[in-house]
Amino acid sequence: MNVDAGGFYGRRALLARLERELAQVAATGRGRMLAVRGRRQVGKSRLLTHFVETCGRPYLYTTAVKNASPGAQLAALTRDVLASTTPLPEVPVLFASPPGSWDEFFGRLRLTLQGSPAVVVIDEFPWAAQADPTLEGTLQNAWDRTLEGLPVLLVVVGSDIAMMERLTEHDRPLFGRAGIVVVQPFDPYECAELLGADRTAVEAFDAHLVTGGYPRLLGRLAASPSAEDFVLEQLRDETSDLAVQAQLSLDAEFPPDSQARRILAAIGTAEVGPVTFSRVTQTIDGDTATVQTAVTRGLKILAGVGGVIAVDVPAGAAPNSRLRRYRVADPYLRFWFRFVAPQLANIARGRGDLAIDAFRRGWPSWRGKAIEPVVRAAVLRLASDLDRLDDADAVGGWWNRDHSTEVDLVATHGPRVRAVGSVKWRTTTPFDADDAAVLRGVRQVVPGADDAALVAVCPAGVTDEAGVDLVLRADDLLAAWGVRAS
Repeated sequence: MNVDAGGFYGRRALLARLERELAQVAATGRGRMLAVRGRRQVGKSRLLTHFVETCGRPYLYTTAVKNASPGAQLAALTRDVLASTTPLPEVPVLFASPPGSWDEFFGRLRLTLQGSPAVVVIDEFPWAAQADPTLEGTLQNAWDRTLEGLPVLLVVVGSDIAMMERLTEHDRPLFGRAGIVVVQPFDPYECAELLGADRTAVEAFDAHLVTGGYPRLLGRLAASPSAEDFVLEQLRDETSDLAVQAQLSLDAEFPPDSQARRILAAIGTAEVGPVTFSRVTQTIDGDTATVQTAVTRGLKILAGVGGVIAVDVPAGAAPNSRLRRYRVADPYLRFWFRFVAPQLANIARGRGDLAIDAFRRGWPSWRGKAIEPVVRAAVLRLASDLDRLDDADAVGGWWNRDHSTEVDLVATHGPRVRAVGSVKWRTTTPFDADDAAVLRGVRQVVPGADDAALVAVCPAGVTDEAGVDLVLRADDLLAAWGVRAS
C-alpha cells in the first residue's frame, strides 16, 4: 500500500482524480472547482493536506472556524495563507492584513494567480457559509468574473453532508461549476492493506465491520492483536475513539433529540430479527397516524442524506415494496448502535465489564448477519468473472411476507434469478451437506429460482459432500475490492 513517511495510507483513486484535475488546470490555464464531501473523520482533510504538500504547486489550505464571525474567519484565513509550506506568490504583501470581506479575499487571490498553477482549499466550507450567507453567491461571482479564467484548482470541503449535497443543486449559486468528489471510508481491501500481510482476510472483514473503514479507528485497531481485542480495550473507556467518534458525527448531523436520531437508534439497536416499518413505529411514542407520518419522513431523510440507512427489499421486488427492511448502512455506526450506545452509561460509571459481556454474547450472531451486505456487494463486484453469474446485475437477499423463509444471497439479471446462496461466516466448520440441503430447500421457494446456481459463502470452505456450484471464501471476497483498489 502507498504509505508516506507521515503514515498516509491508500486513496490512490482519489489522489489520481485530484492529480488529473490539477493537470487539466496546468494544460489549459483555466480554473477548475471541486466540492469534496464525506463524513467526519473519514480522512478528507488528511487526503487534501497530503495532496497539496506533494503536488509540487503553490497552495493555500485554510480551514473555517465553527461559530466564528466573518471577520474572525478572514483573520484565520490570513494566518493560513502565510503558513503554507509552498505559499502562493506575493502573499506577504497581498495578505499583510486580513481582507475585509470574502469579495476582497477573492480579489486578492486573483492577483496571486497570474503565474503557475496553484491549489486553493477551503476546508469546513459550510461553517464559513453559515457565518456569511452571502459566501456562495460571492464565490460564484468571483469564479464567473475572474477565477475560472486563471490557473487554479479551487476545492471546497465539508462534513455537513446535507449542506454539501445542496451546494451543487440546480437552484444554488455553484450549480454547474463544481465537480463532486465523495470521500468514503476505506473498503475491506484497504483495511487489509493497512492491517498488514500477516492478517487474514477474515480479520480484515472483522476490522471493517467494527471500524467501518474510518482511518483513525482502523489505525488504532491495527495496533491490537485482533478486532475483538480492540473492542474489549475500547469498551473500558467512555472517551475512547470507538465510543466518541460516532457521537460526534451523529451530533453534527442529527441532534440527539431529533426524530431522525430516534429512528436511527431504533434501527441500529435492534438485537435480533428484521427491522421493518412497523417495528420502527413501535419505538416512537404518539398516536398511530402521527407516528407513521413522522417515521416515513424520518426514514426518507436518513436514506437521502448520505445514505445513513439502507433500504433493502427482496430480490425481484419493486423498490416501494411493503416488504422493505431497514438497516444502518455505515458498518461502524451499525456496530456502535448495537454494542456501544446501549452501554455508554455503564462504561461511564466504570462498569465496562458489562459492556464487554454484552459484546461477547452478541458478537458472533451479529457478525454473521452484519457481513451479509458486505458479501452481497463483493459478489456483485465479482459477478462478471464468476461462472453462471457473469451477467448478474443485482445481488440482494430474499424473504417472504412473514419472514419465515430467508435467503442470504440472490443474484439476478433483470427478472431472472441466476444464483441463490447461503452465507455461513465460520472459520473452523466448513459449509457441509446439511447446509447445502437447506439451501436447496429455500431455492424452491424463491420465485423463478428452480435452475439457479447454488453458492456457498464460507471462510472455512465446503465439504466434498456439499455439492454446490460455486464456493467463495473470505480471500475471494476480499479480492472484489482489490481488483479496483483505491
